[in-house]
Amino acid sequence: MKKREDFNQVGFRGGDYIRNRKKNEKRIGGKALSLAAFANAKSRPSGYNPSFIKKQREFYRNAKCINKFKKSVKRDSQFEERRHSLPNIEATNEDDENVLKSRKINKKKKTSLKALGEEVEEKRAEAEKLRMEREAMIQAKKEERAKAEAKRKFLRDNMSKRTRSGQPVMKYRIQHILEGLLEKQ
Repeated sequence: MKKREDFNQVGFRGGDYIRNRKKNEKRIGGKALSLAAFANAKSRPSGYNPSFIKKQREFYRNAKCINKFKKSVKRDSQFEERRHSLPNIEATNEDDENVLKSRKINKKKKTSLKALGEEVEEKRAEAEKLRMEREAMIQAKKEERAKAEAKRKFLRDNMSKRTRSGQPVMKYRIQHILEGLLEKQ
């Protein structure tokens, strides 16, 4: 009976004890860890390790570069094989016809190189011509802007002229109005 009385005192009743524990958990933000559990939690590896992440990033970057290099080497080797395949065919078939064909191919290549050179020169000339036209247009716009600016400056100077007594000189103002009317007609 005595145990029951102790348990029924304030703070030892079943409902109060559980309620207080839940309040404390809510206040702390979860169940509290024991000292041993806290030490173990600190020593356990978490998912976040900056040095490991950096190493992995470097590994993937290197792998990407290696793949690009391998692809370029493969592409170059295929190009070399194609280039060397034509002379191999000529060497196996030493017929006069094949030799003539190979000479024609070489001539075509040379002419195609010349044609390509001419095309490049034409494109350069065309680009130069376009650039010159653009520069001429820009220069014309600059000159036009300068003329308009000079006209505005002249007009502003004339409009701001005053007599000795401080009155505006009406000669220039009337002339401006007349020019405006003549332009409209």
